[in-house]
Amino acid sequence: MHDTDSSIVRERRRAHYALAVLFGINLMNFFDRQIAGALGEPIRIEFGLNDTQLGLIATIFTLVYAAVGVPLGRLTDTWSRKRLIALGVSFWSVLTAASGLAWNYTSFLLSRVGVGIGEASCAPAGQSLIGDLYPPRQRARAMGIFMAGLPLGLFFAYLLGGVIGEAWGWRAAFLIACIPGLLLAVLALFIREPARGASETRSVEVAATTPRSPYATVLRIPTMWWIILSGLLFNFNMYAMNIFQTPFLQRFHELGLREANNISAVSLGLMGLVGLFLGGWLGDRIHSRLANGRLLLAALAVGLAAPCVYVALQRPAGSVVAFTALMSIATALIFVYYSTVYSAIQDVVAPRY
Repeated sequence: MHDTDSSIVRERRRAHYALAVLFGINLMNFFDRQIAGALGEPIRIEFGLNDTQLGLIATIFTLVYAAVGVPLGRLTDTWSRKRLIALGVSFWSVLTAASGLAWNYTSFLLSRVGVGIGEASCAPAGQSLIGDLYPPRQRARAMGIFMAGLPLGLFFAYLLGGVIGEAWGWRAAFLIACIPGLLLAVLALFIREPARGASETRSVEVAATTPRSPYATVLRIPTMWWIILSGLLFNFNMYAMNIFQTPFLQRFHELGLREANNISAVSLGLMGLVGLFLGGWLGDRIHSRLANGRLLLAALAVGLAAPCVYVALQRPAGSVVAFTALMSIATALIFVYYSTVYSAIQDVVAPRY
């Protein structure tokens, strides 16, 4: 009995260590991704860009991230997940530093594309590990902790981006961001990978009639089509907010770089923690009663967030307090989507896929 208890304690410690490292990696994932939005205005001015060119950076980044994510997601099923994550973190960290050395718009754009390629390894491999480390009844909360790296990454990107950008210029922020990413890549190599499907309470076997292609298998699940469609529309709006809110505050509300980023740090970053943990907690409770409870909660939260964003953008120049309050409420509601929908994917897709 003693040996059994010791084994359980060891497994819990390994799971907690892995979750802590994955949390840190996800934080740097969104820090390195969003630092360009926090410093968008000085970058635009130095390279003589217009808003279309500035927005195109995020658009191309997103398209490359999505395209590369599919084969990397498949590689997650067949190769060492911790090694894939370590390589991805190292790659995007080096390319983040390269962004700070860019000499024109094209070189900056290409370096950001490289960051997108590296970051595409984080979500599928990290979520796959969490799915095998934690049973379904704990999964939404574990996923909530992992996804807490998202709002905290945004928070620190805006907060430190404003401080560093004002003190030493925008390039310094990209160079400094490389260091913690490389350290986390080393820590990822010490994660003990669980067996695939180790935490499932259902059979991981698939019927003999299941198509050989994992893509066809996943796309045969009706819920996945709704998740894909919602993710497309959801992230279209999220990327627009993240890339343009700080420049909007600088131009329309006439705030300085640091002040504008402080508001974005709270309203787009820190308030997301509320939504993530509330969504994870409520998602688990509702899921125990309704199979589609997590998705119903996500739909309700995003539906309530939309009018908050609209009203915030209609505030007159100088109404910074009202803008911040409305965007903070919207962000808390929006982040419910992440902890619920990502957990729902684990619910409907078999572990081997």
